[in-house]
Amino acid sequence: MKAADLRAKGAQDLQDELIELRKEQFKLRMQYSMGQASRNHEFSRIRKDIARVKTILTEKASASE
Repeated sequence: MKAADLRAKGAQDLQDELIELRKEQFKLRMQYSMGQASRNHEFSRIRKDIARVKTILTEKASASE
């Protein structure tokens, strides 16, 4: 997921994207704790995507003030 693609989305779409990423992160954590994790590289990708979405949400919030 690229930051330019995220900047084109609205605030509500970004909130929805953040929720989906959090759900995916939770599922991966549960798989890992049960010993079923086969996609260990996904942890860092999702963590970085969450940070990107949060950063852009913050940018949009400060721009609207």
